[in-house]
Amino acid sequence: MTVYAVAQISIHDRQRYDKYVAGFMDVLLEYGGRLLAAQENPEVVEGRWPYEKIILLAFEDRRAFEVWAGSLEYREISKDRVASTGGVVLAVNGLT
Repeated sequence: MTVYAVAQISIHDRQRYDKYVAGFMDVLLEYGGRLLAAQENPEVVEGRWPYEKIILLAFEDRRAFEVWAGSLEYREISKDRVASTGGVVLAVNGLT
């Protein structure tokens, strides 16, 4: 079953976040992940949204997501994301 990772973040250190972004796609692709959507300041259609960027990733299954998220390569670059942003990351099971 496909697993989606949804990150909702606010960026408070652009330079350090850009360093994270520079290494992100190589690590994501190495572990079979797919970037489905990413946007800063998306249109809020209903309610209040306290973040400024949303990212949607897809993985073949929960195990693939966990292997990527726990990989040495991702843990290394994610230090810059953690230090430069605030927000949440959700893992959501697909329907099929």
